[in-house]
Amino acid sequence: MYQIVVPVDDNVDRAVEQARHIIELPGDLAEVSITIAHAYRDTNRTNENHDEESPAVIAAIEHLRNAGLAVEQRELYVPVAEAILDLTADIEADAIVMGGRKRSPTGKALFGSVTQSVILDATVPVTVVGVE
Repeated sequence: MYQIVVPVDDNVDRAVEQARHIIELPGDLAEVSITIAHAYRDTNRTNENHDEESPAVIAAIEHLRNAGLAVEQRELYVPVAEAILDLTADIEADAIVMGGRKRSPTGKALFGSVTQSVILDATVPVTVVGVE
């Protein structure tokens, strides 16, 4: 089974684009398993204690399941990039498909870039898909 980690933020368009990218991958989708990961800023949340699901997570899961893919969901916490990489290692994922967004160099320097950190530190291939 080919395992892909899909970190999703709260942007529905990016999450759907990530799902579409996976659905369009060549090969047998029956051999692909997806783990949707969503980061929360509240470090006191637990997997059993979430009041409301992110619409982006719901949209991504719906697109992937409608295409016949096996989908699992995990919650992540800060620091997000480290949590994505830890999850990838824990489940022995084969790839990461991230959503990208445009940020200025200054914005990246001031606020950091989860995508950039994952790309630089990942031990598996990382694909970044974006929405124009």
